[in-house]
Amino acid sequence: MPLPRGRDLELTRTQLTEWLSARVLDSRGLRVEDLRGPQDTGFSSDTLLFKMSSGAGTEVVTREMVLRVEPSGDFLVFPEYDVGLQFRMMNSLSETKVPVPRMLWLEESAGPLGKPFYVMERIEGQVPSDNPPYHSEGWIYDLSPDDRGRVWWSGLDALSEVHRLQWDDPIFSFIPQIPSGQSSIQAQLSYWEHFMDWGMDRSRYALLNRGFDWLVANAPPEGPLSICWGDARLSNQMFKDCEAVAVIDWEMVFIGNPVADLAWFITMDRVLTEGIGLDRMPGMPNKLESIERWEKNLSRSADHYAYYEIFAAWRFAAIMARIFLQMKHFGVMPQDADIDRTNMTTPILESLLGQAT
Repeated sequence: MPLPRGRDLELTRTQLTEWLSARVLDSRGLRVEDLRGPQDTGFSSDTLLFKMSSGAGTEVVTREMVLRVEPSGDFLVFPEYDVGLQFRMMNSLSETKVPVPRMLWLEESAGPLGKPFYVMERIEGQVPSDNPPYHSEGWIYDLSPDDRGRVWWSGLDALSEVHRLQWDDPIFSFIPQIPSGQSSIQAQLSYWEHFMDWGMDRSRYALLNRGFDWLVANAPPEGPLSICWGDARLSNQMFKDCEAVAVIDWEMVFIGNPVADLAWFITMDRVLTEGIGLDRMPGMPNKLESIERWEKNLSRSADHYAYYEIFAAWRFAAIMARIFLQMKHFGVMPQDADIDRTNMTTPILESLLGQAT
């Protein structure tokens, strides 16, 4: 995967040091060290890790930090990216049962680093890898089947805690509201239609167009609403001793039917196995077991799961199309590659649509 482009780390270190000096309570001898990008940097944000030391003599304190900067460049994955929304979401969750890092500072002007950003404390833990997929190697692959099951259940239970939140609590008033006259799924479909019009030549994507038409024609009635994480998957969680210790990456948060999150959580795991020809590891609970656990956690039925499963596969196929177009734009893949239209997600979407029609 391509790393964020065009960022001068030494210049960033100097700028960040100056900015932090005005915010840290004891800024004596403040230093920003070991500024670096994580191994599995995502496409939608510019994430950097660093150590911050301040104080003097025996009072020097060193802390591990994470910096997330709004992405820049001439080819982005999403039409807009709101770091303020992400910061406020995780900051609001700090008093709930949803585990999140400690949020420290938000800078919404572009002045200090060229783009808005926020800083949070780094949590000690392990993140399941997308690349290479955690079903093929890595720390989850090396676990016993029982411990793999613990990881999955803990991740699913953390997701359930998100869905227990009161979406209309004033503390969450910053989350975009559903427009008047629309249901939650209609609002989501409006957003994703805009995403396609903005991000790709729709005439090239017959499967995405067919899937979108099906989603519009078969939209379910409104059900009980919840805060939806949006990008609910194991790879957006951190674990310690097989227990979830952080739920991160909130750029896709919305108000809607939480079954959309459940279907995304399960379908993303399917993409990282069936989508690339891998078998799921022993010990990982299956779809029906996962749905039953979620239903028990929330004391509600996962109504219209089949619809939201297609919605999940369709959204990810649309995002992957844009990501692969980005990779072609930056020369990571050849311009004539068809991977934006045929990739690890499209066979799953094709299969689900075939079963539904």
